Amino acid sequence: ATHHGTKRCFMTSQNHGFCVDAFRLPTDWEVLFTNTNDNSNEGVTHTYLPYFSVQFHPEHTAGPEDLECLFDVFLESVKDEINGCPRISIKDRIIQKLTYQPAVPVAVNRPKKVLILGSGGLSIGQAGEFDYSGSQAIKALREESIQTLLINPNIATVQTSKGMADKVYFLPITPKYVEQNVDPLGIHTGESIVVAPSQTLSNKEYNMLRTTAINVIRHFGIVGECNIQYALNPSSEEYYIIEVNARLSRSSALASKATGYPLAYVAAKLALGIRLPDIRNSVTGDTTACFEPSLDYCVVKIPRWDLSKFHRVCTKIGSSMKSVGEVMAIGRKFEE
Repeated sequence: ATHHGTKRCFMTSQNHGFCVDAFRLPTDWEVLFTNTNDNSNEGVTHTYLPYFSVQFHPEHTAGPEDLECLFDVFLESVKDEINGCPRISIKDRIIQKLTYQPAVPVAVNRPKKVLILGSGGLSIGQAGEFDYSGSQAIKALREESIQTLLINPNIATVQTSKGMADKVYFLPITPKYVEQNVDPLGIHTGESIVVAPSQTLSNKEYNMLRTTAINVIRHFGIVGECNIQYALNPSSEEYYIIEVNARLSRSSALASKATGYPLAYVAAKLALGIRLPDIRNSVTGDTTACFEPSLDYCVVKIPRWDLSKFHRVCTKIGSSMKSVGEVMAIGRKFEE
């Protein structure tokens, strides 16, 4: 739902089959929220009296906690009325609550060209997740008429296909271009078995971790894709953040394939300064990219090892990836 005062978009729990006609509101009433996808009314407020209503569930006990602050607005208004304080309109109170000012102003100068660095020539069938993300990014940039230069990609990839990147070069990568990712803790993502959606998290635990993730990316000022790995105690709500990856990774490609949400494509658009509600859903063509996928199916990813080919190799998995690929399956339930 998009808030009219700040133009910010929020995730809400939707549960209605009707709405107030925004074009037939009485005098002194105005639209507060609008559904970003179908433009239906999601809330109204009185111009000066302390009255307002929303068409979704602000208590969010069954979903995202983005707009729980509406209850704070309500309670503050009640207390001020009781204490005889000067009246502040509900409209202004909500604008104050929902206004977000980043610590560092986001200024985007749209480039004419973008350089995409590959990881070099790998064997056919490997690193497909990075090609998947890179191809999405190239597609998004081409739509915005931005030239793409692809250097040192894996040769057998979609990125190198005709009609993708404008220029493809195979050149040595100098040390100043090498980015390193060292994770000494736990099991490498490529070695893990992944199930989506989670089969063991409660709704409360899920939204607790979701809210924490949003707070983390806002604290760091991240614009684009970011994935966060947690360690959660199954017997309590105690949790730890293991790592924060402010980049597209193997997990990002898996999430895109599992949900059908093109993370790399959307991230490339955001990097150009295009707002999330303004990015069209490439599948429907009508709805926006400002939504969270909801799965009515189960996805399982299992890695594939080929350790028998290598003599004297340690068969224990750890933070170093040893799998040579992975298989993803989609079914109506976990057992399937």
